[in-house]
Amino acid sequence: MRISDGFTLRTICGEHVVIGEGLAQVNFNKMLSLNATAAYLWEQVQGKDFTVEDLVTLLTDKYEVLADQARQDALKLVQMWQEQGVAQ
Repeated sequence: MRISDGFTLRTICGEHVVIGEGLAQVNFNKMLSLNATAAYLWEQVQGKDFTVEDLVTLLTDKYEVLADQARQDALKLVQMWQEQGVAQ
């Protein structure tokens, strides 16, 4: 899986948002808000191929969370990113 080209994470007024940039994202007419943890994961995997297990490792290495909970959270996040068209 990979973050789709043309999407950038920005911090606007203290909020982490994903916005589409360039002509390829002209139909992406919204901003996707991420919490600090999701923004951390985005920053770690942007421009790289990654798996849900990569996200689990990132979560368990940085936060005090069990792998099973991290996996559930990572799956939900990836599903949301895919539904919004910012990851494939």
